[in-house]
Amino acid sequence: MFQGASSLSLDAKGRLSVPTRHRDALVGPNGGQLTITRHPHGCLMVFPRAEWEKFRERVSGLPMSAQWWKRIFLGNAMDVDMDGTGRVLVSPELRQAAGITRDTTLLGMGNHLELWDKAIYETLEARAMQGDMPDVFKEFSF
Repeated sequence: MFQGASSLSLDAKGRLSVPTRHRDALVGPNGGQLTITRHPHGCLMVFPRAEWEKFRERVSGLPMSAQWWKRIFLGNAMDVDMDGTGRVLVSPELRQAAGITRDTTLLGMGNHLELWDKAIYETLEARAMQGDMPDVFKEFSF
C-alpha cells in the first residue's frame, strides 16, 4: 500500500527519483517494472506492473460507451523500468499531458501512486479544502 506525499524534482532528462520508502514495494515482487498512464484529473498514475495488469483488465472489459476512457488509460500507458538508483523516466508525452515541468508531488494512493505538477496539485488541493466535504464523509468518524 502506497501512502504519503513527497515533493520531488525531475532531472534534466525527465527522470524521477522514487522515494526510498516506495522502492521496496516496487522492486520486490515487480522487479522495478512500472506502468505510467494518464489520469482524468490531470495527473499521472504510476502502477507497479502487477497492479497495472489488474487495472488494465478492468478497463479492457468496459463497454464501447467507455471507448474514449479506454483510449485515455490504455492508449497512453507506458511501461518503464526503475534503474539501479531508483529513477524512472517519465516520457515527454506524459509530462506534457499532465503539465509537469520540473517540480512534482508524488502521492501514495493505495495500490498506485499519482504524479502531479506541484503547482497544479497545490491549486487543486486548496480549492478542494475550501469546498464542502463530499456527502460520503458526512457520517465518517475522524
